[in-house]
Amino acid sequence: MKSDFVKKGTERAPHRSLFNAAGYTDEELERPLIGVVNSFNEIVPGHMNLDKICEAVKKGIYLAGGVPVEIPAIAVCDGIAMNHTGMKYSLVTRELIADSTEAMAEAHQFDGLVMIPNCDKTVPGLLMAAARVNVPTIFVSGGPMLAGRKMDGKRTCLSSLFEAVGQFNAGNMTEDKLHEFEQKACPTCGSCSGMYTANSMNCLTEVLGMALRGNGTIPAVYSERIRLAGMQIVELIKKDIRPRDIMTEKAFTNALTMDMALGCSTNSMLHLPAIAHEAGVTLNLEIANEISKYTPNLCHLAPAGSTFMEDLDDAGGVYAVMNELDSLGILDTTGITCTGKTIKENISGCMNLDPEIIRPVDNPYMKTGGIAVLKGNIAPDSCVVKAAAVAPEMMTHTGPARVFDSEDDAIKAIRAGKIVKGDVVVIRYEGPKGGPGMREMLSPTSEIAGMGLDKDVALITDGRFSGATRGASIGHVSPEAAVGGPIALIEEGDMISIDIPNNKINVAVDDATLEVRRAKWQPREPRITTGYLRRYAAQVTSANTGAVLQPNDK
Repeated sequence: MKSDFVKKGTERAPHRSLFNAAGYTDEELERPLIGVVNSFNEIVPGHMNLDKICEAVKKGIYLAGGVPVEIPAIAVCDGIAMNHTGMKYSLVTRELIADSTEAMAEAHQFDGLVMIPNCDKTVPGLLMAAARVNVPTIFVSGGPMLAGRKMDGKRTCLSSLFEAVGQFNAGNMTEDKLHEFEQKACPTCGSCSGMYTANSMNCLTEVLGMALRGNGTIPAVYSERIRLAGMQIVELIKKDIRPRDIMTEKAFTNALTMDMALGCSTNSMLHLPAIAHEAGVTLNLEIANEISKYTPNLCHLAPAGSTFMEDLDDAGGVYAVMNELDSLGILDTTGITCTGKTIKENISGCMNLDPEIIRPVDNPYMKTGGIAVLKGNIAPDSCVVKAAAVAPEMMTHTGPARVFDSEDDAIKAIRAGKIVKGDVVVIRYEGPKGGPGMREMLSPTSEIAGMGLDKDVALITDGRFSGATRGASIGHVSPEAAVGGPIALIEEGDMISIDIPNNKINVAVDDATLEVRRAKWQPREPRITTGYLRRYAAQVTSANTGAVLQPNDK
């Protein structure tokens, strides 16, 4: 066992004395030591229940013959961090989570790991750590929130509440109605109830093979969630099945394919390349559009539609969607998973129980995938859009640029009624380096939607969007403005054309004029010059490569 490096032999007598001090018995030190990475805290609704899951996991490990060792991981609530300086500290925690978990696992020579994440950055951060450490690992997440209670006959959710703020600012909702809305939108613990980033990533843990069936969809408040406990990790240790055995190039291709079918958050296009990077796999987003061509979009969960994670769970969950796609032969089902079985064995017999929630492959919502990668003279490297959440009339659009050098300036203009039908809002200097931290733009997109302009106004940014965003919201523009990307050269009134079906985005300015503008362009002074964000900005790479950190000597 790997843990023998800290437990066995006369030279480890001092180490064993410290285990004794922590309350471990000689019998326990004969068993596998399994790190239980618990991201519980009391500020994130999706993490407030993780103490219960952790206790169940630890019982399962003991029952199976292992010894659980609980260690912490941090987590930020993106909703609470939204639309202020706090959002600069969200994406950047992905690397902190990966780094700190790697440090704890290697320092103490754990034989295996059980990851207990839930919300946005904890899932990819811990998947990155799992790939680095590469000891047997399984994920047991916290689960999604139930949909909000009904308003005007419709179930609510966090994204609809953000849009309600836009309705209020437009004079279309009273303050009393808004207050009622906020009391009903988020009724339970759990990750917010639509196919937002947290739930997208939790579903993709199943697809990658790193979690048991239901990890992405069983609601947080269901007792079934704690029955996903920790016994299986001991089997993985016995069989020596490791993350890099599971997270292969084919597994990541499967993840991109299911991403398209489920209509996941565009943030998955940021996280999957970063996780693949740690697993030694190069995941080039160039293949996303090729995958989209043959992958039907089968699910329209909020914000794309009016159904929620609990509905997907009732319909058969992620495995039922995989089984639908397998009928087309577009998944590689030969890979091993954390169940100890192949994907094919896992999904066999997992039927689609509700063809309105999971459309059959011969009756999809869209014949192509739910995410599109665009390129053009605005984004030579790439940018991404959740095509499944774009109104048909906005799939192609041409309009004048309304240029803002920060999210804050854009919000002021939107609330002041300065954005009108046809406009293309450009928000720049919000990328990984420029932000720094690549803030999510849920507030501007939701306020545009709440004002009834989501079918008339597009938004382009080198920042990113929440999974709760809908509309023609195009993010991850690469290269970003802070490094002189073409988005920095756009001027007020330039005509911008967006063609999602043909994966194109361009500004109607000739190359010679852009070069004149480039000659005048000067880098901006960093907005933050101290602390972690300063170090992050110095090392972070482009969004199209996953915004991973690169050592300065590279």
